[in-house]
Amino acid sequence: MRAKRQYVFADGKRLTLGERTLIMGILNITPDSFSDGGKFNNRDAALRHMEEMVTAGADIIDVGAESSRPGFKPMPAQEEMDRLLPLLEEILRHCPVPVSVDTFKAETARAAARCGAHILNDIWGLQYAEEPGAMAKAAAEFNLPVVVMHNQQGTNYDGDIIAAMQNFFQESLHIGLAAGMKKEQFIFDPGIGFGKTAEQNVEVLRRQEELLQVAGEEYPLLLAASRKSFIGKTLNLPVEERMEATGAACVVGITKGAGIVRVHDVAPIARMCRMTDVILRSGENG
Repeated sequence: MRAKRQYVFADGKRLTLGERTLIMGILNITPDSFSDGGKFNNRDAALRHMEEMVTAGADIIDVGAESSRPGFKPMPAQEEMDRLLPLLEEILRHCPVPVSVDTFKAETARAAARCGAHILNDIWGLQYAEEPGAMAKAAAEFNLPVVVMHNQQGTNYDGDIIAAMQNFFQESLHIGLAAGMKKEQFIFDPGIGFGKTAEQNVEVLRRQEELLQVAGEEYPLLLAASRKSFIGKTLNLPVEERMEATGAACVVGITKGAGIVRVHDVAPIARMCRMTDVILRSGENG
């Protein structure tokens, strides 16, 4: 079961969740991302790649100006904005689909929202320790959907990992609602590759359907497994050879309720997702 959402944005763009799998194409405008750093951090390359992903089937473009590769150190918000905003303005001007901004800093989120960004994508799930409550207030102020990702320092869990993730999401929900967010703004993300070992990532994928409800209500789920290191460790593959395994993770994720998949290789993964949707809909319709 997928939670359904309808979003209508100020510029007239629309987004429907829950009817089919949506494809979020990754546009890293960073010099140092683990997979494609330095490839798209200028105007022409960024716009060209955005257009290629939309043509290939991307329903959302997710723009990130700060790498969250393993071991990264957060950059100051001003540095992030200096890198992000000039390209974001160009992308928003030309992009025919909604644009998400990947940031965990409230100041950057506000600046992106003022530029016209449609979605915020927060790898700290409204719980960034350096800015308690700030991202939730920014999301409430601009009434934007937020991808609330599970994350933690380290990979140790007291008890069951899914129970710990549920507790994290419930705390994010509490923080957001207290700041004035609406339940309809929340999209949860299990945070594959963050605060988890390769084995834990596999377990989360296998049990993903247990995360479709938070505090007794259904919420949309986004799966971001693209080219992640757990694939490399499991299959002993370099980052440039992880497309097929990414597709397998996406297909499994869809069967377990993911409504959005965030990927680098849009064209082949979109085909896998479309076929998976057809098979699952056929089963639902008898």
